[in-house]
Amino acid sequence: MARSKSSHRWLQEHINDPYVKQAQKDGYRARSSYKLIELNDKDRLIRPGMLVMDLGSAPGGWSQVAGKLVGQKGRVLATDILPMDSIVNVDFIQGDFTDEAVFNRILEALDGAKPDLIISDIAPNITGIDSADQGTSMYLVELALDMVRRVLKPKGNFVVKVFQGTGSDAYLKDVRSSFEKVSVRKPKASRPRSREVYVVAKGFRG
Repeated sequence: MARSKSSHRWLQEHINDPYVKQAQKDGYRARSSYKLIELNDKDRLIRPGMLVMDLGSAPGGWSQVAGKLVGQKGRVLATDILPMDSIVNVDFIQGDFTDEAVFNRILEALDGAKPDLIISDIAPNITGIDSADQGTSMYLVELALDMVRRVLKPKGNFVVKVFQGTGSDAYLKDVRSSFEKVSVRKPKASRPRSREVYVVAKGFRG
């Protein structure tokens, strides 16, 4: 079956993408690693010794960055429905974090500790139907916010990818109700035509 024009264009864009080439060179699993690196440079999110939780972590681009930055005295607890190869300083739990059994496994792994930072680059499987994709995306980030409210340390921080569109303004308002300072970022590694932005929320009110 012949490739559609849009998939051919995406493939060409991907092959020529400087961040894809840089990720291969630097040993990162995904170009998305550079989004977190830029967010961290700007907002000073991750420090050595921190406990970080990565929701929707596979293939592990963000966990790789966080694992390096927290160092041996820190820890990243990552979770995803998809499998993920092991990463230094990262503990991985496979499963749906909204499933009670998986959530209980996460609580066991935390062992009473509360994350300093929760990060999520989670995105739905794209169907190509904009309204359905936007709805699924907003549902996932709402679930991430619910997790934040259950486990994040008071004064802790939260970073999440949000696709601008139906429901995104209301979501931003909801995040602001739980945090002292909320910023919206568009990293350079985020493709200009993409509707994705990153919400950086600091100072969880608990």
